[in-house]
Amino acid sequence: VQLQASGGGLVQAEGSLRLSCAASGSFSSIRLMGWYLQNPGKRRELVATITTDGITNYADSVKDRFTISSDNAKNTVYLQMTSLKPEDTAVYYCYVVVTGPDRFQRAYWGQGTLVTVSS
Repeated sequence: VQLQASGGGLVQAEGSLRLSCAASGSFSSIRLMGWYLQNPGKRRELVATITTDGITNYADSVKDRFTISSDNAKNTVYLQMTSLKPEDTAVYYCYVVVTGPDRFQRAYWGQGTLVTVSS
C-alpha cells in the first residue's frame, strides 16, 4: 500500500492550506484515513481521522479550524486547515487502515509533508 501526500508548504499565520493523501495498492477496503503531526524530538500526534462511514475525530487543538474529509471513490483523504497558527508547524503524516486481500487489517503511513506557519 502506498500513500502519496501533497499540499504542504509555507503559509503565514491565519492562512489556509489543504493537504491531500491518496492511497493505492493491494487492499480490499479502507477502514480509516487520517493525519498525524510530528515535530523533531516529539511523539507523533493525532490531528484528525475519518472512517469510511464519515465518522470524524479531531484533536482539541484543531477543532473548529481544521476539517477532514474523504473521497472514498478516489481513496483520498483531505485536510483543510484554516486559521493556521505558528504552533501548527510540523511534518504532517497521512495514515490509513486497510483490510487486505487476506482480510487482515493493517496500518500504513505516508512519507510526511512539511507545513510551516510563519508569524
